[in-house]
Amino acid sequence: MKSILFITAAIFLAAATPLHAQQTQPDTARPKKHTHMMNGVEMSDDDMMMDMGSMQMNSQFSLDLPMNRDGSGTSWMPDASPMYAYMIHGNKWMTMIHGNFFLRYNNQDIFKSGSRGGQKFDVPNMIMAMTQTKVGSNGLFAINTMFSADPFLVGAGGYPLLYQTGESYKGNKLVDRQHPHDLFAELNVAYTQRLASQTDITASFGFPGEPALGPPVFMHRLSGMNDPNAPLSHHYQDATHIAFGVATLGLRYRDMKVEGSVFTGREPDEFRYNFDQMRFDSYSFRVSYNPSKQWALQVSDGYIHSPEEAEPAQNVNRFTASIMNTKMLGDDSYMATTLIYGQNHYLDNGKTLPSVLLESSLQHRRVAIYGRYEYVQKDAEELDMHIAFPANPNFNIHALTLGTNYILSNVKNTNLTLGVQGTVDVSPSPLKSYYGATPVSLQVYLRISPSMMKMDQRMQM
Repeated sequence: MKSILFITAAIFLAAATPLHAQQTQPDTARPKKHTHMMNGVEMSDDDMMMDMGSMQMNSQFSLDLPMNRDGSGTSWMPDASPMYAYMIHGNKWMTMIHGNFFLRYNNQDIFKSGSRGGQKFDVPNMIMAMTQTKVGSNGLFAINTMFSADPFLVGAGGYPLLYQTGESYKGNKLVDRQHPHDLFAELNVAYTQRLASQTDITASFGFPGEPALGPPVFMHRLSGMNDPNAPLSHHYQDATHIAFGVATLGLRYRDMKVEGSVFTGREPDEFRYNFDQMRFDSYSFRVSYNPSKQWALQVSDGYIHSPEEAEPAQNVNRFTASIMNTKMLGDDSYMATTLIYGQNHYLDNGKTLPSVLLESSLQHRRVAIYGRYEYVQKDAEELDMHIAFPANPNFNIHALTLGTNYILSNVKNTNLTLGVQGTVDVSPSPLKSYYGATPVSLQVYLRISPSMMKMDQRMQM
């Protein structure tokens, strides 16, 4: 564990070094200033740069929006959302790096109330780098990458997580386990052209990438970033965030955006180091609307062709709707909340299985208190229990997670955070003999991540 801690800390400290060097650079060495348009206001590079107390940078997909709005893929978050990242400001390119490493102990049934729980020491993680540059006076080119060392630090079989489903390993469905993410989780390029004031069009291509389907993925949401676990509703809401082949076209007018994507429906296979086959056999549509700087809303619908390798004949229609809210309570304090509805309609048997997620995080200086409630309906086939239940009934599953963490130290804009969380699952009656009535899970973790980049309050959205 000490060697893992050293390696992960070294990665983040290395990423932070260019920022530190930039801050100590004398004024005479700075490049010539340029001007940018942000929400219709002309701003110099100095206004767009982050120093120790402020940050502004335009979106990767619009010269007229703040980068705070950018979620995963091309999704939107509230403009008021603070960012946890390192920023590197070059002469022509602006680069952001962020990520999380959770060094943790995870026990999914501490009281042994059932036979399905497991325990493990592992390190769920991801690193994302984004860079952008202006093209002429109205063009914007961006490159997004995301990498995960899950194949090395979690393992090919994933980590224990009661009632979780989705993807497969060694020919079997992954049940009561969360799959690891691929080494190459995103390699995406995008070009945006400003057509008029507050109007632009964006085209993007990813291999892999994220289609316009669902809210920002769980590890990018402020409301959920403290929880190292994927939601039980992940494959009902935001699991298409790693699709090997995605092309998206989006049109934005002011605070509304309409997007469409074609993409590969098959989930990543168990070989987490390679690139899967590009098929473009699925499609999705999404409408996003940010009525104010504190709110982000989206509705999306998609057809996903043969998402599961273990059930290749199964096609899915997925519908999602979400509301996100962020309210700053001070320079280093905020409340972030997300409500998501997601459902899968299975075309082979006509079933519709719903899910609801409510998660929130209160950050007060060094201390965070957070929670997640989920309701998800899964049938016997989804849980790979069709032999025990040949009629394939639906099961209503409830899960409640509460946690807290504390920032122990900050070195070179990198936080070292100690946290603990517990989860109570409420089992449906037919499954109590397998899982127990209310299995309790416990996790203790040490998280390494960039610290918060504080917002420039001079600019009101």
